[in-house]
Amino acid sequence: MELLPTNNNNSDGTRRFKRASSIPLILTRLVRFPQLDFEFALWQMAYLVIAPRRVYRNIYYHKQTKNQWARDDPAFLVLLASLLCVSALAWGVVFGLGMVGILRAMLFMVVVDFVLVGSLVATLTWFITNRFLCQQGKMMTQDSQVEWAYAFDIHCNSFFPLFLILYIVQFFFLPVLIKSNLVCLVAANILYLVSVAWYCYGTFLGFNGKIRKILPFLVHTELLLYPIIGFVVGFVLLSVFRVNLCENVIGFYFGWS
Repeated sequence: MELLPTNNNNSDGTRRFKRASSIPLILTRLVRFPQLDFEFALWQMAYLVIAPRRVYRNIYYHKQTKNQWARDDPAFLVLLASLLCVSALAWGVVFGLGMVGILRAMLFMVVVDFVLVGSLVATLTWFITNRFLCQQGKMMTQDSQVEWAYAFDIHCNSFFPLFLILYIVQFFFLPVLIKSNLVCLVAANILYLVSVAWYCYGTFLGFNGKIRKILPFLVHTELLLYPIIGFVVGFVLLSVFRVNLCENVIGFYFGWS
């Protein structure tokens, strides 16, 4: 994604090469473990909870120095995947899954929950923003497009608060959330509602061009908040029909009933 006009064919080819190799660069840096910036990744995780806008303001400087919106340091992904593995271990011990069951839970949480579902969401938001929310500026001679890698970054950032709520908070309050009374049922469903609403809000922030020139060519990004309305309706219906999301999700993951 290039915002500055240029007529140099060689420069165009170089930019296309950089865009195409952004994800392989991240994979390449995985083998350079000592070079990963875990301190900055931890800073991002902390501020994604207390002040997520600050994280996206910092991305503007990354664009100026690295010429891409997406992160090129996989430290955040490594930390989040490690936290998911620790979470799977804790859940597995509580439910007595055994070593094989714990490894299966780790793979499911990391590969399915985080990577596969995240890739689908990133592809959907990448398509929607480029197809429907992208507005070409008059001063731009090159197409302005959202990078797929950046869309996946937004998923990673939005997934972290959801991880804290559904994988950590739910773990400690599970004995209360699965009790068979209306108050606990509503509390369990609210937990899921808050987590997905926070995920949608984080996604909106990542694409919101009003935050310090982040993706300034995108318009009407507030449309990305509209799914929250559907989640609220779903929460009401599930609560009315006495469906405990916590109980059903735990049963699906760990065969508990």
